[in-house]
Amino acid sequence: MEGKRSSLSISIPSDLLRRIRELTLSILTNLSNGQSPVVQIDRFRNYCTETSGNCYCNCGISVGKELLTLQRECHTRRLDVLLRVLLVVQTLLQQNRHGSKRDIYYMHPTVFKEQSVVDRAINDICILLQCSRHNLNVVSVGNGMVMGWLKFSEAGRKFDCINNPNTAYPVPVHVEDVEIDIIGVARYILVVEKESVFQRLANDSFCTRNRCIVVTGRGYPDVPTRRFLRLLIEKLHLPAYCLVDCDPYGIDILTTYRFGSMQMAYDAKFLCVPEIRWLGVFPSEVEKYCLPQQCLLPLTREDKTRVEAMLLRCYLRREAPQWRFELDLLLSRGLKCEIEALSVQSLSFLSEEYLPSKIQGGVYI
Repeated sequence: MEGKRSSLSISIPSDLLRRIRELTLSILTNLSNGQSPVVQIDRFRNYCTETSGNCYCNCGISVGKELLTLQRECHTRRLDVLLRVLLVVQTLLQQNRHGSKRDIYYMHPTVFKEQSVVDRAINDICILLQCSRHNLNVVSVGNGMVMGWLKFSEAGRKFDCINNPNTAYPVPVHVEDVEIDIIGVARYILVVEKESVFQRLANDSFCTRNRCIVVTGRGYPDVPTRRFLRLLIEKLHLPAYCLVDCDPYGIDILTTYRFGSMQMAYDAKFLCVPEIRWLGVFPSEVEKYCLPQQCLLPLTREDKTRVEAMLLRCYLRREAPQWRFELDLLLSRGLKCEIEALSVQSLSFLSEEYLPSKIQGGVYI
């Protein structure tokens, strides 16, 4: 049985159930005939380190296949896990119910042993069934938050953020059930890396004064946050900016929003947000804003390794050369800082001066 990514996600439960039957029937037929079943899983990537520019990353094209067979012990375990998870997915689809990845893990914790084992099986199933994860009725526990000039509904529940634009609301988990109330009041969307900065902006009534929408994934964004952000941009046609720490992890989070993650490269075209622009904090701004030495930290060996690896990613060379320049500068100077370091100017400097001046002045890349 072969699984590869099609150009469109299949979202009709009956189609998915048919594919599940075909997959399991193929495996059972091989076993009944005394043959070892072979499951072919296409592999995808959203970047490579190819310097010639002749790569197919981010195009939804398979870059190879992985063959799972009972003739290898490690593959036997993976197939066991895959079939167990597939049975749960089938039940969810048949009963029109939803479950989290963590729910699935606790159904067979002694077999799965680690959450990552379940996560990998779910990704494999998405590729085999040619769908996105939400089509399986498998949802994430939402971490994201949103506030600002926005109205939306989720499965009939209405959320009027405009009445309290500086109050945090959870990002909806079932994004496919979300309807955005298209009202031309917000001027832009601001994505901030972490909750502490999100709360700082809320305390400063940033959304009230700037008529914007602010989203945070509270670190590396989960799938609902990325899907919700993409939906907002598609429906509202607003510019989107991203504010992250001036360190390797912050910049890596920025690339996850714009280009997607390697783990879910098979679904990158449905999750990435190519419109998003990097607003700061740039390594080149450390001197401009006169950040004192006590606000700066030396890059660790792990930091340097991460930056060096990021500099090799093809999408930065191809689509974001200015980001590579800033990464080079971060590496050469060997110093990093957090967004909160800007508060050395004043507690309200971020919301009252830094962000408005950069957005109005077009200082982003």
